Amino acid sequence: MGLLDELNIPVGVIYGDDVLKLFEHARKNGYALPACNVTSSSTVIAALEAARDAKSAIILQTSQGGAAYFAGKGIKNTEKQEASIAGSIAAAHYIRAIAPSYGIPVVLHTDHCAKKLLPWLDGMLDADEAFFKANGVPLFSSHMIDLSEEPVEENIETCVKYLKRAAPMKQWLEMEIGITGGEEDGVDNSGVDNSALYTQPEDIYAIQQAFSPISKYFSIAAGFGNVHGVYSPGNVKLHPELLGKHQAYVHEKIGGEEKKPVFFVFHGGSGSSLEEYQEAISHGVVKVNVDTDLQFAYLAGIRDYITNNIEYLKTQVGNPEGANKPNKKKYDPRVWVREGEKTMASRITQSLKDFNAAGTL
Repeated sequence: MGLLDELNIPVGVIYGDDVLKLFEHARKNGYALPACNVTSSSTVIAALEAARDAKSAIILQTSQGGAAYFAGKGIKNTEKQEASIAGSIAAAHYIRAIAPSYGIPVVLHTDHCAKKLLPWLDGMLDADEAFFKANGVPLFSSHMIDLSEEPVEENIETCVKYLKRAAPMKQWLEMEIGITGGEEDGVDNSGVDNSALYTQPEDIYAIQQAFSPISKYFSIAAGFGNVHGVYSPGNVKLHPELLGKHQAYVHEKIGGEEKKPVFFVFHGGSGSSLEEYQEAISHGVVKVNVDTDLQFAYLAGIRDYITNNIEYLKTQVGNPEGANKPNKKKYDPRVWVREGEKTMASRITQSLKDFNAAGTL
């Protein structure tokens, strides 16, 4: 028995209590869901196909830059984040429309909203509230606020404000405490002090205390040496065992039967070892971000197709089979874009297996 039968979680984009049940099931059964950054309908399809075939739920998320790309590079962002708001809303409606056809639950999420990008979140929440008023659910399952560069008190205070706004819709909120190193979507933490990459247990407890009276729909991206991107072996020192210590500290403070009371998120997951993933998941990680690996996987399929068929792609007519042979079947975007979808889906399948999520439906 899995998610669909045991917990009666519906297919398509899920919200509120269904998201909570999904993450509780993941924490209880020792698995995590890959969070796939999507930038187009093509990358959405790759992720949905992989999850369907692996019999797993999936998390699809847009970053601020990815959302702007979804809208089109011809639309410019000002400080009001118009392109990112439009793109994320467009992606949400597309995913809502197509996800039920794949027969799996989907968490529709947004990724890494830094302080300077809060107008993007405000615009999405406006859309959430309007959609909730009309349909009884928000447009997005969840949002992520990344104020890890700000003082801890400001981080928590700002996130509390947004959690209060999300709570009436039973909308999930993910927040980050402790900096994720490296660079992603214009947020560059590559030069931060190494100690800033490790969250303290007192901070996790402070978040739990501030958030719990408002809503139970939240998770924490805690730093345990995480870095965005993929780097040479030995450059990144992950300590997932710290998450176990955080869980023990919070449990000691609040008590209760649940020994792992915190829903943790693993940021900067690309390039980590299977052992690091598995240990982090054993300490209550229910979501793992894998964007960098998926970008490379998507490229690989298209790159190899172009390389292997280059003599058919130089002209519309004429190839090694003859001067008058047409090449349309080779250069049709549905052919070569599909190759990227297949290699991206294959990489997501690997993550679903690595994170113990395959077969959980």
